[in-house]
Amino acid sequence: MRIGIVCYPTYGGSGVVATELGKAMADKGHIVHFISYQQPARLDTYHPNIFFHEVRFSDYPLFQYSPYESALTSKIVDVARFEKLDILHVHYAIPHAATAFMAKLILREEGLTLPVITTLHGTDITLVGRDITYLPVVTFSINKSDGVTAVSEYLKKDTYKHFEISKDIRVIPNFVDLERFQKHNKEHFKRAIAGEGERILVHVSNFRKLKRVEDVLAVFALVLKEIDAKLLLVGDGPTRQEMEQQCRILGICDKVVFLGKQEAVEEILAVSDLMILPSENESFGLAALEAMACHVPVISSDAGGIPEVNIDGVTGFVSPVGDVEDMAANALKLLRDEKLLKEFRQNAYEQAKRFDVEKIMPLYEAYYREIMALSGKEEAKAG
Repeated sequence: MRIGIVCYPTYGGSGVVATELGKAMADKGHIVHFISYQQPARLDTYHPNIFFHEVRFSDYPLFQYSPYESALTSKIVDVARFEKLDILHVHYAIPHAATAFMAKLILREEGLTLPVITTLHGTDITLVGRDITYLPVVTFSINKSDGVTAVSEYLKKDTYKHFEISKDIRVIPNFVDLERFQKHNKEHFKRAIAGEGERILVHVSNFRKLKRVEDVLAVFALVLKEIDAKLLLVGDGPTRQEMEQQCRILGICDKVVFLGKQEAVEEILAVSDLMILPSENESFGLAALEAMACHVPVISSDAGGIPEVNIDGVTGFVSPVGDVEDMAANALKLLRDEKLLKEFRQNAYEQAKRFDVEKIMPLYEAYYREIMALSGKEEAKAG
């Protein structure tokens, strides 16, 4: 298949999933064309079956804001036309589903068929999409997609609840590359971070408000009262400065390390004892899954689709959103009991294996062929 993938290139779940899916498809022999305004963060190595097409747009005095959607539509048309795409997979509904629909209409005028699959990832439905500014367009473009997937049962139900959707939504969960995310022996790295043998807690996110990074610090401060530990904060975003200030107020700056955006996040997870994920909204919890693949139990909130990944009392513990006392108590329960922690580490890994990319990628591959067949694409019939 010749597959087009439209995604955001930034440090976040939808871009990561889109990139890793494209790489897995390329490994299977498919030709994959990424379309975005910047090269995706995890598209960091050469692959003969992967191509990147940058969306360029100019600033004109007439426009207060650059018309990215128009530029993206034109780029999709250009790539589909000349690279002979069999299918287009857009990740995150806003604005990708709408631009894909417009591109499809333009191509139809030329006698070309381009089936479109839209994958819903989370805030495109649970937050931004519900804004009255975007809701009619999001609803329309989802219904006009040839195929629609959601990354969790929670997100599927939430989409039907808040939007008038007539399309069937297929749940295909997020996945993890178990060859990349695994428990390596990084004792030298661990000693460099925690030279006194402290426990290491970690949080990975884009530091948006809904990630509740302030709760991460609050949980860690409570843990620190009982045992010696270090907290690694991986990522960056709008609340970074507030978090630095909160560290100073709590007097724990010497125990908190702001690592910023990291490409090799698996090396950090490999030396961690627990992950803290207190989000107020999370459609799936990809960061938790990647931690679990590295044998790291998760202390999380019960938001959204997280309980579908982090099994309470098995792979970690789940608490109500904002209940930092309960999260801290659960963290201490594991950190104080080496035998229990070891058990949870193994449970976390076993759960992660259910979401191995080698198991999930074929679901997408089969769905591509299903949608292509319904659209009358010859490649699907031949395949």
